[in-house]
Amino acid sequence: MTRPFLPALPITILSQNADAIRTALHTAMKKNSCLKAGPEVVIRQATDTPSQINCDAVEVMIADPDLAAQIIPDCTNLTWCQSTWAGNAPLLNGGKTDYTLTALRGVFGPLMREYVFAYLLQHARNLDGFAEQQAATPPRWESATRMPLRGQTLGIIGVGDIGKALMPVAQSFGMTVIGVSRSGNAVKGVKRMYATAELHQFAQQADHVVNLMPDTPGTYGLLNEDFFACLKPHSIFINAGRGNAVDDEGLLSSLDKHHLAHAVLDVFTQEPLPSSHPFWRHPKLTVTAHTAAESRPADVASVFLDNATRFAHGDTLLYQCDFAKGY
Repeated sequence: MTRPFLPALPITILSQNADAIRTALHTAMKKNSCLKAGPEVVIRQATDTPSQINCDAVEVMIADPDLAAQIIPDCTNLTWCQSTWAGNAPLLNGGKTDYTLTALRGVFGPLMREYVFAYLLQHARNLDGFAEQQAATPPRWESATRMPLRGQTLGIIGVGDIGKALMPVAQSFGMTVIGVSRSGNAVKGVKRMYATAELHQFAQQADHVVNLMPDTPGTYGLLNEDFFACLKPHSIFINAGRGNAVDDEGLLSSLDKHHLAHAVLDVFTQEPLPSSHPFWRHPKLTVTAHTAAESRPADVASVFLDNATRFAHGDTLLYQCDFAKGY
């Protein structure tokens, strides 16, 4: 197959993983035969330092949103920015909207499935308890498994691309899935969808809750003590969406009052989480370092190159962000 004539696509990479993304792009372009329909991608710059970017020359960019936000107002010729993140608050709240912003999507589902069900199974099967029994002196032989996941209801707040990826695994365990979205519109495979305004009714029906909401002003502090008070005493709450959706004090108070059994948090209002924060030491709380579903250079390259072909042919790009909605 002969590559159709298309002008070269010069790009700029601004990322903490700039070198790895550049390498991944070169590797993917060599291996992926479908790129014969795409443009030749020419990397003009690849750096992790915003001040090194020649803003006037930037037309297409792959970038970490926090770094891009520092220069994007000066990128007057920018037409398209491919983010390396799923969430893009630094750019969506940055004021400049006269370009196309695409998120990194379609790649995080498998990673998030592993994270969520690792912790749900840890609690359902009492893995911590058995580890304590084995470490005791003398070791203890006790049967203390908790409720199996079968027959329980998993509540997903934010039933988007990543949220939908949890559904097949939940259903394979015999769980029922309910969800929350801004509109509450029906989603295939979800027993019932709730609008954001119905969050408390949703919480009352869920055995375990996973938050995957995007970062928008309307979600700040939405998961507060009133919300957690609606959960069941055996509930596990997992936040792998955005840290500022959770009212920290409300969650701590709810754990102390036994409104829920345990919380697993991967995202926080301030990151890294300060060593003095009470989350670190609370016995009913597990902290992970924003690693539930990390961006990988190979995934960035794959999503970008797919969209680069679309861009060169004038087709609609995948995973476009809506500046008005904030995600």
